[in-house]
Amino acid sequence: MTSFAPDSIVLNRKLPLWYQVSQSLRASILGRSPQDPLRLPTEERLAEHYGVSVLTMRQALKELEAEGLISRHRRRGTFIEPAARRGTPVRLLGSVDAIVAQQSGMTTELLGRGRTAVPAGLAEHFPDLTEVATYHRLRCDEKSGEPTNHARNYVRPALARRIDPEDLVRWPMTKVLRDVVGADIGRITDTVEARLADPETARLLQVPLLSPILHYTGVTYDAAGRVLDVAVIHYRGDRFSFTVTLEAT
Repeated sequence: MTSFAPDSIVLNRKLPLWYQVSQSLRASILGRSPQDPLRLPTEERLAEHYGVSVLTMRQALKELEAEGLISRHRRRGTFIEPAARRGTPVRLLGSVDAIVAQQSGMTTELLGRGRTAVPAGLAEHFPDLTEVATYHRLRCDEKSGEPTNHARNYVRPALARRIDPEDLVRWPMTKVLRDVVGADIGRITDTVEARLADPETARLLQVPLLSPILHYTGVTYDAAGRVLDVAVIHYRGDRFSFTVTLEAT
């Protein structure tokens, strides 16, 4: 049986090495042939292949494991999950400041806040909690006053106790958590998909029922990998598009 042979890459010093290595491995895993072996080379061999440290390699593999592309077994090795083919979300690297900048030029109304049991769909993000703090906001274009999106945030109660609701009228949750609460934000994972407007979304965004919207989920992690906040945002499909720019060097 031949060994798994990931593609080589030229690493860019502007981006974290673990991120670039994980992207290369992901492409190799998703583009492999059905007859290719499922077992990956050792961390040491992969680190040598990419010219990085074993610690960097370990962090890249941890990211792929979190996505469900690989599984790691003590003494047995690292294996590609058989179902890891196509359809895995693309992960793109940005910055917290870029996320904050996206919401400039908007006015925000705090529609409600409180506590709720952890929703079933978010239980995997808060396995140690039974309830979370919630915030519901409506954003409108600063010039026209037209609604653009409405957002629900689900936040750890310990952090929520330090959040001033007035700050959420002025700034995005990400900025409040980082700059006001002092949370140590490690990364944010974004997922965007097309959906149809339900009655509440249609009413708040002033669009016809079942019109197309962009459904965004943003999961904010601290440096240790613990989820701090989950944002669920509905954007008007006729007002928003998402553009990604990738550097070739």
